[in-house]
Amino acid sequence: MEIAGGCHCGAVRYVIGGRPRRHSLCFCADCRRCAGAPVVGWAVVDEGMLRVSGEVAVYRSSGDVERSFCPRCGAGLFYRSQKLFPGSVDVQTGTFDDPEILPPTEAIQLAEAPSWMAGIGDLPKHWRWP
Repeated sequence: MEIAGGCHCGAVRYVIGGRPRRHSLCFCADCRRCAGAPVVGWAVVDEGMLRVSGEVAVYRSSGDVERSFCPRCGAGLFYRSQKLFPGSVDVQTGTFDDPEILPPTEAIQLAEAPSWMAGIGDLPKHWRWP
């Protein structure tokens, strides 16, 4: 398996050479704030599986956590923590070229999810902007 992706403006591109260990949908407050989104998808891979072209900026968000993003468009890309994921990197799955390539395998940090997330499936649905 090979997964390609990149930032919004195209200045940073990457290829994951192999199958990620998992695809988590994270509901923690840190991910929500850093991404400006109610949930963030992450695929954890061995560091050696990730090939990156282009320069990224790094923000140390807490402890040894480093979040990498495109310095031009601001798109979040990678998450590293040697304490939590030694030798691994989390890749934001919203940046995959093909959003169908790796379905989520789990939801994590649900203790921090807003209570209204429980009813998300009951919201009216529109194929395009209503």
